[in-house]
Formats: sequence, C-alpha cells, structure tokens
Amino acid sequence: MGNSGGGIAGAIGGIIYLAIIIFFIIVWWKIFVKAGKPGWAAIIPIYNIIVFLQIVGKPLWWIILFLLPVVNLIISIICLIEFAKKFGKPEWHVILMLLFGIIYFPILAFGDAKYTA
Repeated sequence: MGNSGGGIAGAIGGIIYLAIIIFFIIVWWKIFVKAGKPGWAAIIPIYNIIVFLQIVGKPLWWIILFLLPVVNLIISIICLIEFAKKFGKPEWHVILMLLFGIIYFPILAFGDAKYTA
C-alpha cells in the first residue's frame, strides 16, 4: 500500500516555499518603491536588474557584467555596497546582506531606512 504522508509533507513544503517567494516579492517591491521606482519592476526578470542598477547609480551596460562568471560576484558586491550607501547604511552592511539577507532585506524594506539618490 502507498504512503500518503510524503505527499502531504511535499505539499506543505511547496506551500511554505511559495509563501517565502511571495514574501520576498513583497520585500523587493517595497524596496523598489522606497527608491522611487515602480514596485512591479521587482517581478520582471532582467528589468528588475536594470532598475536595481538605476537604484545603485550604475550604468545600464553593467547588466552584461552580471552574465560573466566570477565577474558577476565582484559586480554584485560593488552594487550591494552602493545599495547600502543609498539607504544610509555603512559599507560593512554588505556582510549582513550576504550572510543574513533573509532577515536584512525585510528589515530594510519595512524599517525606517530612507533612499537617498
């Protein structure tokens, strides 16, 4: 006979996964709005990177750098440093973003951090 317990656990896991995705869509939507950009841009692939580059004040052609292995890691860190600065946070907050992003970005989105162009 079959074991239906695995199906239920899988369904619950899927629901939790979907809830986390929806939560982070809301988080990034809120961050984009704080930066004066349309929130819906956070859910459009590639366009969300273009808008992120606008937020951090980097040129559009940098999107190409995100496609290059290893280079994309360096560019991501540079962009996160600028991202921290734009929200009034010190550069070392990039470490928090990288290690504790699941906590850091919601605090940034829903906290009192202000975007400065």
